[in-house]
Amino acid sequence: SDAGSQKERVVTEQEWLQKWEMGNIGFHKEQRHPLLQKYLDVLLNGRSGLRIFFPLCGKAVEMKWLADLGHSVVGVEFSEQALKDFFSEHSLPYFEEPVPEISGGKMFQSTSGNISLYCCSIYDLSSSIVGKFDGVWDRGALVAVNPSDRQRYASLMINLMEKNSSYLLVTVSYDPNKHKGPPFYVPESEIKSLFG
Repeated sequence: SDAGSQKERVVTEQEWLQKWEMGNIGFHKEQRHPLLQKYLDVLLNGRSGLRIFFPLCGKAVEMKWLADLGHSVVGVEFSEQALKDFFSEHSLPYFEEPVPEISGGKMFQSTSGNISLYCCSIYDLSSSIVGKFDGVWDRGALVAVNPSDRQRYASLMINLMEKNSSYLLVTVSYDPNKHKGPPFYVPESEIKSLFG
């Protein structure tokens, strides 16, 4: 369960933007994730009208699905193109406004108001800007952040969660010596030390 050569690997924000620009987004899925469908009851825990957070959201189709189910969805993504693509691919009208607390930050919000997507570094967010969440769907964020940033990332996620939050996390299991990542290999022991 050693992270192999990945421990020192750093993927820059510029590299992520390039992936979006080049269409090199094999991590994006056109269909709802089967694990979210399977464990939706765990995320919702019998509650309705939740605030659900999508870290490093890209243009995840599940955002519209959960919004259509009556939840309020908030996402964060560094690529403005990804966020604009999300709204256009779902034919959702939206408006854009600056986020005064974040230098260069923007928020794209559906005109219905139930989907708010922040364009900035995830580390620019705080509960004073986005509030707290009843649920988190982390399908590809923890495995995408640089291994050296995992503690910072987990601390932010914990800070953004309400007391009775549900956190659904998808990771990948493979030999980290054979693949440089991302997605990065995060052993279960590290998940437990990060999130308790």
